[in-house]
Amino acid sequence: MKPLKRGRGSHFGPLALAGERMEGIGFVCSSAATRTTTATKRMSTAAGMKAEAAPRKTVLVTGVSRGLGRALSLELARRGHAVIGCARSPDKVQALQHELMAVSLDASSSSSSSSASPPSKHLIIDLDVRSDSGVQALAKLLMETKRLPDIIVNNAGTINKNNKIWEVPAEEFDMVMDTNVKGISNIIRHFLPLMIQRKNGIIVNMSSGWGRSAAAEVAPYCASKWAVEGLTKSVAKELPPGLAIVALSPGVINTDMLVSCFGSSASLYQTPETWAPNAATMILNLTTEDNGASLTV
Repeated sequence: MKPLKRGRGSHFGPLALAGERMEGIGFVCSSAATRTTTATKRMSTAAGMKAEAAPRKTVLVTGVSRGLGRALSLELARRGHAVIGCARSPDKVQALQHELMAVSLDASSSSSSSSASPPSKHLIIDLDVRSDSGVQALAKLLMETKRLPDIIVNNAGTINKNNKIWEVPAEEFDMVMDTNVKGISNIIRHFLPLMIQRKNGIIVNMSSGWGRSAAAEVAPYCASKWAVEGLTKSVAKELPPGLAIVALSPGVINTDMLVSCFGSSASLYQTPETWAPNAATMILNLTTEDNGASLTV
């Protein structure tokens, strides 16, 4: 890999982005891009289907207060699916709950189908996935209220400030690992046994192109996403029939995390709202045949 170049006005300028497309957050790596999966093949077929035609599902999405998690949650609600979400910002959690209810009401009134999910089915809570006991309590709540998810999207994540590894404070390194790796592990620990009992379920672990390549000054983030890829492939070998787990790189999206790395150059890329429809289609069409795959939206 070539070293990342600097650009004026941002940490990585437009020229660096053009020359290093293999190394951005969510960038497609050649080893992953060459793999054709059943999910990718199904997308062209699913795109031509009405969203209402898909069976209603309950989807748990972590990190829904902003960016990809928020956009994906709203897209799923528009398609009539029930959304269970969590994030660390109480104000944003409450705002998203109200917005999901409004989206579902609009979908119900504009559709002659009964597939639209009732607003009451959505549940957005204040939860830090780094808290094992908090995740355990959520799993218990969803089991008792019969809201166990059909699909889990482990989206919650963070990134370190651009810095050489020896200049990254220990607390910041821990924050990245605890959120990006341990957060996923906590969700798996408490939800996977319930899926195994039910004998079906899909888990999507949000990865990155930097989980399949590397770049300078984001070593903690790269290490965490490589861990996500390895964790996913290992767990895939442990699953019984009826379940699947995949690593999904979102592609290059203009989120706060991308801005933290690329500065103003992040605006060159698509927004979470533009990304969400394709991502939702791919996620909703995953099957057990995709178990262990490293995918890219």
